[in-house]
Formats: sequence, C-alpha cells, structure tokens
Amino acid sequence: MTGLLGPAEIRELAARLGVAPTKKLGQNFVHDPNTVRRIVTAAGLTPDDVALEVGPGLGSLTLGLLPVAGHVHAVEIDPVLAGALPETVARHAGADAARLTVHRADALRIAAAELADPAPTALVANLPYNVAVPVVLHLLAVLPTLRHGLVMVQKEVADRLVAGPGSKVYGIPSVKLAWYAHARGAGKVPPNVFWPVPNVDSGLVSFTCHEPPRTDVPRERVFAVVDAAFAQRRKTLRAALAGWAGGADRAAEALTAAGVDPGARGESLTVEQFAAIAASAPVGTQAGK
Repeated sequence: MTGLLGPAEIRELAARLGVAPTKKLGQNFVHDPNTVRRIVTAAGLTPDDVALEVGPGLGSLTLGLLPVAGHVHAVEIDPVLAGALPETVARHAGADAARLTVHRADALRIAAAELADPAPTALVANLPYNVAVPVVLHLLAVLPTLRHGLVMVQKEVADRLVAGPGSKVYGIPSVKLAWYAHARGAGKVPPNVFWPVPNVDSGLVSFTCHEPPRTDVPRERVFAVVDAAFAQRRKTLRAALAGWAGGADRAAEALTAAGVDPGARGESLTVEQFAAIAASAPVGTQAGK
C-alpha cells in the first residue's frame, strides 16, 4: 500500500483547494497513514469486493482502499472535494486509479441504481459524525448487495451500534443495525490522527450482513415498534406501545401473542422479539396494517 497521504500532504492539498473542514458536514480528515492501513486491514477486503466509501474528503482512505478492492465507489457531498479526488488519486495511486468512481451525491439520498456498476459489496468509511447512523441504516436498506463493512464513527456512537440487550446504551441504532447485520467493536481511534483534531475518540465498527430475522413482516413495521419502544425508555412496553397499537390493552395483546412480558422494557428485547411483536399487531389497528 503506497502513496498514502501524511499530515503535510493533507494540509498542502487542503490549502491548494481552499478547503477548511466544516462542522456542518462533520469533516475530520485522517492524516495518519498507519490508521488508514489499520482500517483497510480490519475491513478484510478481497479483490472480489467492491468498496463503497462515504465522505472520502481529501482521499486518505480512498488511496488505501484502491490497491485491495476490485473497485471503489466514493460518495462525496462537497463539490470541491468530489471534483479534486480523481486528480489526487491519479497522482498517488498509479494504475489503481482506474478502479475509482466518484459520485458527487448525498449518501442519505443515494439509490442502488447510482451505484450499480459494479454493485457495492462492502461499506468502508470514515463517516461524518453528524450523520453516521442514518447513513449506515440508509445504505443497508437500499443496497442489498452489501455483505460486510467497517465504519469509523464517534466512539459513543460505535458503542451504541454494537450494544446488546440489557446494555445501558442499547437503543434504536443497536436494534436497527441488528436487523441487517451482526456488528462488533473493532477498536478505538485517538483524536490526534485527524485534522482538525476532534474533542472525542472515534471507534471502529465491523459488521457482517445476514438475512432479516423474519420475512413475514415488513421492516418498516418492525422499526415502528422499535421507535415507539424507545421513545420513553422508562415506560413498560405495554405503555410505550399504546400509541402504536391503538391502546394499552391492544399493546398488551400483541406483546402476549409475541411471547413478550407486557411489563418488560424495550432495552431488554432482541431484534427477533421486536419483529415478533410487529407480526402480532392486532388486525384492524394502524399497527396491523
């Protein structure tokens, strides 16, 4: 893996482009080649993989991905950065540059058709802190070809994404990611490998996709149960799901039918249990439609 960008190259490139990292876009650029190597190694890519990178920025991670993946799709919302990335890659990646496609697009709105040639199999990205969870969930929803991934996010967010039932930080992101994939923590990343230096640690989350827990109930219905269950964490599920089910008694009926204690709380349930509740929604209610 050669041609990676160090601190001097990152600052020189940013200055030449007139780029100043913005909090609005959650931009923190990796300037440490060893961290890039660590991320690429942990991602476990093969030449058969088509990598999807969100927020490539100045190209640090992109240059690390190109030698090991069959193709790289880089999705960048900043027009200046998106425009400059092909030139940076051509200068540093040699023949590998031919395997890059840059998309000037919003990852929260991108569709599978825009990334179809070739279709992504792995998500590997240093995600902007402010949209990390929505981006991951959106891409998993619209890209059925994804098989695995490794994302770098704020450490607090990483902990939430990989948390299991009963954990204090287990919540909506934990359950929704579990619908799509098995996730685990893959290590901590210190602030000093970024420019500008954030005031928090980052964390790596590795995930492997699997089939949904159930195919007889729409994902949207399951996620509606999850959202309602965690809207008021201190409430029992009987109370928390009352609005969703059309009354506390109807909620209790659905919970009992799903084999879940109506007095339990959302943070104790697995994704399979949430799916069972959604499948048990009383017929004729909004929840059962």
